[in-house]
Amino acid sequence: MNTVNIADLRNNFRRVSAWIENGESVKILRRGNPYAILTPLPQDTKSQPVQVDFAAQRRAIWRGRHFSFKEVAEMRNAELGGEE
Repeated sequence: MNTVNIADLRNNFRRVSAWIENGESVKILRRGNPYAILTPLPQDTKSQPVQVDFAAQRRAIWRGRHFSFKEVAEMRNAELGGEE
């Protein structure tokens, strides 16, 4: 377990947070006395990243409509020109 005082925690938080990210606990001292312990949260091995179905979202919004090149160019020009 690594040990830091409050000033070190404030001034070198990036280094301390790297220890925590690597799974180490950190004891914090205040005026030389133990004050707190920072420990990393347990990793949830069951959670999966959220998979977004962009194709389904596109179908829900546009309902299978296909745009011509001219329509796409007009929409892009309107968006870039600030029109809505």
